[in-house]
Amino acid sequence: MSNNIVSLNHASFIVADTVVSLVFYCEVLGLQAMERPDMGFPGAWIQLGQGPEQIHLLELNNPDPIAGRPQHGGRDRHIALNAMALEPIQDTLNKAGIIYTMSLSGRRALFCRDPDGNTIEIIERG
Repeated sequence: MSNNIVSLNHASFIVADTVVSLVFYCEVLGLQAMERPDMGFPGAWIQLGQGPEQIHLLELNNPDPIAGRPQHGGRDRHIALNAMALEPIQDTLNKAGIIYTMSLSGRRALFCRDPDGNTIEIIERG
């Protein structure tokens, strides 16, 4: 059987407040919001780089606990994003007061959480 699945299209995160989340994803991480169809509930679509990959923010009731999650995001559910360099991202996270941890594997990667506790891994690929 050939491998018909070729890439990630999008990952979805439940958020409490789309506007607050857009500050994190667009102003802190530097990603770009894109047009989103009316889906009957608030949310946003975020473009990742030049490809088709996206993050979808869904402003819905969250069935998952936010408290009690592992301190290190690498031991929690997460998505991993590629970046050219970590240092500018670390500078921005530090200025915004956002806590992050470095990868425990020794790779050039960090883990941070959005305002709703969703974990983002950022891997340096430059």
